Amino acid sequence: MVKTIDISGFPHAYELSAPTNSPVVLVFIHGWLLSRAYWQPVIQQLAPNYQCLSYDLRGFGASQPDPNLQEGVRSSLIQSSVQPSVIEKATVGVVSQNAANRSLETEPLPDSLTIPGYTPTAYAQDLNLLLQNLNISQAWLIGHSLGGSIALWAASQSPSSIVGVICVNAGGGIYMKEEFERFRAVGQQLVKFRPAWFSYIPLLDLLLTRMNVARPIARRWGRQRLIDLLTAQSEAALGALLDSTTEAEVNRLPQVVSRLQQPVHFIAGLNDDVMEPKYVHHLASFHPSFDYCGNNVSEIPDCGHLAMIEQPDAVVNTIRTVLAKRPGDC
Repeated sequence: MVKTIDISGFPHAYELSAPTNSPVVLVFIHGWLLSRAYWQPVIQQLAPNYQCLSYDLRGFGASQPDPNLQEGVRSSLIQSSVQPSVIEKATVGVVSQNAANRSLETEPLPDSLTIPGYTPTAYAQDLNLLLQNLNISQAWLIGHSLGGSIALWAASQSPSSIVGVICVNAGGGIYMKEEFERFRAVGQQLVKFRPAWFSYIPLLDLLLTRMNVARPIARRWGRQRLIDLLTAQSEAALGALLDSTTEAEVNRLPQVVSRLQQPVHFIAGLNDDVMEPKYVHHLASFHPSFDYCGNNVSEIPDCGHLAMIEQPDAVVNTIRTVLAKRPGDC
């Protein structure tokens, strides 16, 4: 059952499974322009043994001021899928010149210099407040992509209540100016050019079943990606993108990892073209356990940037293995 809780004046949608005999709660954190929905294949397998919490980050999924926005987009997708037709060549957030010249009804983009509270640190504070409000005192955080960075920061902020972190398709810690500038520019265009009528374009969801994955995923996940893309709040989408990819923020992440005393494990997709395995290994090498264990990274073959829906069984098996280790074990 989806519930909503107010965190720092902002509604947060979350789902919490039934308690189990384990004192540990698994907390799942999604990535940029996504939502809690993608964790369901993993949670379904783990919920019998662990209580599981998934939630939507502030400004994403259903954690926004207008709770009816997602349902409206979902309805329009159902209508548009009734009569398939040929679709113009496009990528996410990019349409043909003729289409772009027509009137675009987009949210006004805020000045990036005035956006408050969208750093991974700020989202980590939201998470720790959520855990406090739900009386969760022993949590393993499992974060995907940007959610991995948020998990690492949250563990740094609350070492007594967060007992471990698993990062999925998350890494980095190396700032490459040209690549990051290109990524930020593409990301800003993605947020800017996403009018509501995108949800009426037939087969656009099919494109999203092939993006950033090793093999095409089920069409329902393509629809979910489109819903999350179109309904993310502009301020949050742009703020999270820009605030998490500054040179200072990128260089700060390895320092956070190096200070953590809790166990941290990383899961990499061997075919991930967004967060390549070498960058996952780089960030993992800063954790204190790396010096005497060196095996804090699991690689999943035939897997892109969405490991939890591409290879849920492999992700679940890795999570179970990590959770079964005793403190100090390699």
